[in-house]
Amino acid sequence: MTKISSVILFSILLILGCSQSQEAVSLNHPKLSLSAQEALDVQSNLDKLPLLEGSYQELETATDQALLADMEVPLPGESGGYAHEKHKQNYRDMKNAGYMFTYTGEADYAQFIKNMLDKYAELYPTLGPHPLSKKQKPGKLFHQVLNENVWLLNTAQAYDCIYEWLTPEDRAKYEANIFMPMVDLISVQYPEEFDRIHNHGMWSTAAVGMIGLVMENDELVNRALNGTTNDGTGGFLAQVEGLFSPDGYYMEGAYYVRYAMRPLLFFAEALERSKPDIKIFDFKDQIIKKAFYSAVQMTYPNGAFIPINDASLSMDILAPGVLFGTSVIFDRYGYDKNLLGLAKIQGGVYPNGSGLKLAQAYAAETEVVEPTWSSIEFVDGDDGKQGGFGILRTGEGKDQTLLAMKYGVHGLGHGHFDKLHFMYYDQGSDVVPDYGFSRWINIETKYGGRYLPENNSYAKQTIAHNTLVVDGKTQNYNKRKAAEKMHADRHFFEVANPDIQVMSAKANGYYKGIDMQRTLFLIKDERLDFPVVVDVYRVDADDTHQYDMPVHFHGQIMNTNFKYDTQTKVQKPMGKGHGYEHIWKTAEATVKSDASVTWLDGNRYYSYLTDITDKSTMMFGMTGANDPNFNLRNEPIIVRRSSGEDMVFASILEPHGYFNEARETSVNVHPSLTEIRVIGQSAEATVVEIRGKNDLQWTILINNGAADADAEHTVEFSGVSYSWKGNYKVIQN
Repeated sequence: MTKISSVILFSILLILGCSQSQEAVSLNHPKLSLSAQEALDVQSNLDKLPLLEGSYQELETATDQALLADMEVPLPGESGGYAHEKHKQNYRDMKNAGYMFTYTGEADYAQFIKNMLDKYAELYPTLGPHPLSKKQKPGKLFHQVLNENVWLLNTAQAYDCIYEWLTPEDRAKYEANIFMPMVDLISVQYPEEFDRIHNHGMWSTAAVGMIGLVMENDELVNRALNGTTNDGTGGFLAQVEGLFSPDGYYMEGAYYVRYAMRPLLFFAEALERSKPDIKIFDFKDQIIKKAFYSAVQMTYPNGAFIPINDASLSMDILAPGVLFGTSVIFDRYGYDKNLLGLAKIQGGVYPNGSGLKLAQAYAAETEVVEPTWSSIEFVDGDDGKQGGFGILRTGEGKDQTLLAMKYGVHGLGHGHFDKLHFMYYDQGSDVVPDYGFSRWINIETKYGGRYLPENNSYAKQTIAHNTLVVDGKTQNYNKRKAAEKMHADRHFFEVANPDIQVMSAKANGYYKGIDMQRTLFLIKDERLDFPVVVDVYRVDADDTHQYDMPVHFHGQIMNTNFKYDTQTKVQKPMGKGHGYEHIWKTAEATVKSDASVTWLDGNRYYSYLTDITDKSTMMFGMTGANDPNFNLRNEPIIVRRSSGEDMVFASILEPHGYFNEARETSVNVHPSLTEIRVIGQSAEATVVEIRGKNDLQWTILINNGAADADAEHTVEFSGVSYSWKGNYKVIQN
């Protein structure tokens, strides 16, 4: 198609007096995320900027293919089914066509959108609530109103692009039969969803605000900004204010922040263009910038989001909202080499003025390097005083080792019962993983792509995570409302020494009469092959309890230092509830001294060594029990079970050696660290000793009292005195 800029096209139409609308309209559209001038600028720079040209060509190809395909607006169907996916594809195609019309002025693109909207204007008034909503607030096109929000936000941008090409009669038809009824559904019929501080509320307010801006309907824009009661307790500004901590951390986790990122950034960009007096990008100390950076730092070195709470294990920074955000954040907040690095990974930019600026900066660089994020702690809660999330990193680029711990709020409806849960990533994979959610998105045969029943019965339960389970019960006894009233607390986070990084947090009252503290170290020692994780989990209880310490892993067990009985003929679930019913017990052993398990994952061995002084049980398991529809993945788990009152669980996770099957090479299959012992613990301190080959010895001292980097400590255990300054000390001999 001929590349005539829309600026030139519209000027010709006005001069000739032959615009389809038959009236002298001002060129106020498009104005949400692309302008006519930006389209002209992008077109004139395509051949100079490969990153921009590739994104433009991808857009053009997808749109031209859509124009050649049969147009269909089907009756609503099951979530994840054909009709559901077709309506999603329709809003994508309309938005793309709107952009291409703005770029080229080719009427075929505008006509495509008009024809599609004509079909929706005919269908939408005939629809009632979606019949397959299950327990969700139903839309009309989709099983939940959330998807209606997404449809409206994207279609608003298509409508914006052809607004002045349409006749007044067309606009009146679409607004009366589609847009206003949809706005009414979203914000009048479901005001509680609209005003709810949640990613659903973010989508609702942004969608209504976007269509309000296109229609120049100030009442809708004000409703979107300030909520249905117009007092600021709901609405977009309340969403931005309440969903993020002062660090920009998002309480539902990175998987959902990348989803909330799209409406957040699209509406913010539209507001900055149409209502710059709001200064949305400066709102709450530039919280939008912080939200974006916290999201992209909540990632593994391969770009996948750390999957806390309900989360996919594969969602990554190629998500559409993050790609748009990379361009917008660069434009609105200025040059950052890490944004160039993100663009390199993403392989493109957003095709508007923001993307143009990013592509120009990218082309001006001699070399663009993918970002290497540093260790970081995020505070949680809108006041920043409700715990947090810690990430320890060592190494460079994709070879980084990462250790993460969750110690903040529950995470609303998508939260899991997993305080003091840790995850460990090494050599390009999640070695000690989070299960993520139990859901197969967009697979109609798996409950319509919705959350599966096993999401509640297993994935959210404490045993599905790498944190302590007391008396076989889930934290907060599986009561979400109780969990949402609580939060864990940061103790200390210190990463100034790159060879000894540490984070410590406390979770009190998640079980009646029990306080918990976990301290995780990531330690480098030149005598060891790789950085080592040291885990010290302290329990202060008012009575005797059963304690289970689970460790989930990938790979194949190579050896143990204890004998076990394997359940080769009959396997039974590990328990009767709280997630245990979904774990087959595959083997069991009684152990009386340090227990060690080594497994192979990728090209590396991993040894888990845990301190045992009293008789304990080591259990091996596999998820998949009581799962008649095969909804769960089959993944292995190790569970150490001990009983007592006040206890400290001290463990080491040591990567070591090398394995290459193709070359028939196996090196250092046995770990270097061979002993771990809790020397003593009290309300003031815990002392742990670790020994290994070649006379390696570490003494680890941890402050259990009030955190203070300058405090002096002296404790005595078994006649030996230990003194140090600060929250911790690691003595390496």
